[in-house]
Amino acid sequence: MNVSDLLSISGQIVPDRDATVLADRRTSYADLDTRASALAAGLSGTGNVKPGDRAAWIDVNSDRQVEAFFGIARADAVSVPFNYRARDDELAFAIEDSGATVLFVGPKYLGAVCELLASQADRLASVETLVAIDGEPPEGWIAYEALLQDGTDPVPGRDGDDTAMILYTAGTTGRPKGVMLTHDALTAYPLENVNPADPEFAQRTLLSVPLYHVAGVQVFLSSIYGGRTLVVQPQFDAANWLKLVEQEGVTRATVVPTMLKMAIEHPDFASRDLSSLQILTYGAAPMPHDVIETAIERLPGVRFINAFGQTETGATITALPPDDHDLTGDPEVVAKRKIRLGSIGLPLDDVEVRVVDEDGEQVPVGEVGEIVARGPRLMKGYWRRDDATAETMHGGWLHTGDLGRVDGDGYVYLAGRAKDFIKRGGEMVSPEEVESVLREHASVEDAAIIGVPDAHWGESVRAVVVAVSGEVVDEDELVEHCRAKLASFKKPESIVVIDELPRNALGKVLKRELRERFGQD
Repeated sequence: MNVSDLLSISGQIVPDRDATVLADRRTSYADLDTRASALAAGLSGTGNVKPGDRAAWIDVNSDRQVEAFFGIARADAVSVPFNYRARDDELAFAIEDSGATVLFVGPKYLGAVCELLASQADRLASVETLVAIDGEPPEGWIAYEALLQDGTDPVPGRDGDDTAMILYTAGTTGRPKGVMLTHDALTAYPLENVNPADPEFAQRTLLSVPLYHVAGVQVFLSSIYGGRTLVVQPQFDAANWLKLVEQEGVTRATVVPTMLKMAIEHPDFASRDLSSLQILTYGAAPMPHDVIETAIERLPGVRFINAFGQTETGATITALPPDDHDLTGDPEVVAKRKIRLGSIGLPLDDVEVRVVDEDGEQVPVGEVGEIVARGPRLMKGYWRRDDATAETMHGGWLHTGDLGRVDGDGYVYLAGRAKDFIKRGGEMVSPEEVESVLREHASVEDAAIIGVPDAHWGESVRAVVVAVSGEVVDEDELVEHCRAKLASFKKPESIVVIDELPRNALGKVLKRELRERFGQD
């Protein structure tokens, strides 16, 4: 099926229900369906959009992006959302690499994109149609609303294994790679894991994670197929997030750990009525134990889900379910669940997940290996990168690059990225394990572990930490704290204190930047 069929289905079941909400603008399912088709007709009418052409956009989250995604699919084109935080060279690379023929640009970025196109015209020659979203179009551009055309609805010819979307990776280890997700890959998760729209059952989802990230894509596709009302937050702001939950009666939301921490620590938290919130999904970066336990305590009516996936997996592949977040009752059960809060949960029913060694053989329970996945919703491959595709997908399995282990009950625990593991004197040190112990110390707000070249050991362990406000980090005390809880070879041999760890928009620590700054003696 074409991914736009998800909208068609809900448009027939709950046509009058709000599909999207952005500030005072509310669009029903019937209107969203009609507008998506009108956009498809407009794109086809430009003569610059052929089947398989890439239509890109750069903007903060908006209801128009959701609408444009379905319109692009109905025009048989491929959606390519760009990171709105990208610098000029990064954006130019993505435009050039994707070969986008259409570029949708939000009002905040019109000036910057005009300058970029003028300064690098030859490099960005693929762009033939420029569309201004919700803003006055510069000369030669088309206003978004003017692009919508009445007429016969286009009948999509592309579906199944045809590419529907290209999402660019964060590029933390080099140039970003375009991940090709097919119509089947994008529809598989909602069809298998989400109940379809129901006229008698209404839910409201708050979208705060960016739409250029697979988590944002999963949120809006699940919301549309489920017939939910999607409340769009352009960019995360804790005060506004709390206000929207109360004001819109939000029942479901997805956050990254830093968002959750900011929300529950915000001065407005206690005064906002968050009683409508039923399900809170988190993921995209490791969740500190103290943050999730505090959230569970302060939001007693909420059912939490820890979702794990990556761009290449198309959506969530493992999840820690709500029951494992229930910290009430039998002390032994609670103790076991507190340990499980450090896991990424169990594989979902529609995907296979294993932990394997370098030969691709499944490792015994408790041993660390690489997490691999197989199923219908994984990426088709990397755009124009057959070499990288071959390295990542072989033997029918997608190699995630994440290391982990499985316990006796089947729960998966992350051990870190393979590239981030530290090899010290033949021993492997998991950064996540040491970081978790460091965060337990009263003087440490945040921590990251990197390897430093060492003539004797090959690599030594260096901790980069952020102190709790008003606290002073005592290096010797912190090393002894780790020595008491870890094997001696895992303890940090040097410590650097900085004001803030560099993170990307989804809260992941940029280890490459830390290695560049602090990775040498």
